[in-house]
Amino acid sequence: MPMTDETDLPRGEARHYGRTTSDVVVDLHEYKQAKNPPPVTFHRRELDLILKVYGRMVGEGEWRDYAIDHLRDRAVFSVFKRAGEVPLYRIEKNPKLAAKQGAFSVLNAHGTILKRGHELAQVLKAFDKVLKLVKT
Repeated sequence: MPMTDETDLPRGEARHYGRTTSDVVVDLHEYKQAKNPPPVTFHRRELDLILKVYGRMVGEGEWRDYAIDHLRDRAVFSVFKRAGEVPLYRIEKNPKLAAKQGAFSVLNAHGTILKRGHELAQVLKAFDKVLKLVKT
């Protein structure tokens, strides 16, 4: 917002169109029943868990880029090896599946579900390294 020399307006008055701020306040009940519902988003704690895994994988050189999409029916965190490619993995949050298989899932590049569940921390364990036995 650019700085201006105009004085501050009294509380409840809007600068545009001579309307008061009460003219633009939307009833919460009306907002929830709107035909255009807000998109599904990741909450802060969910993003913290995802970005912790992302940071670890970037440090190991596995991942290099990511994208976040907030759609009407789900939120998607996609990870890439290179920015111009198909995502290696997608971490999805689909609230419609919360009561069934779980809202969270990890999918590979082909769309195969690698892990699904109700708790994101458990689903993200799909990225944990499994120790392998090395013969000497």
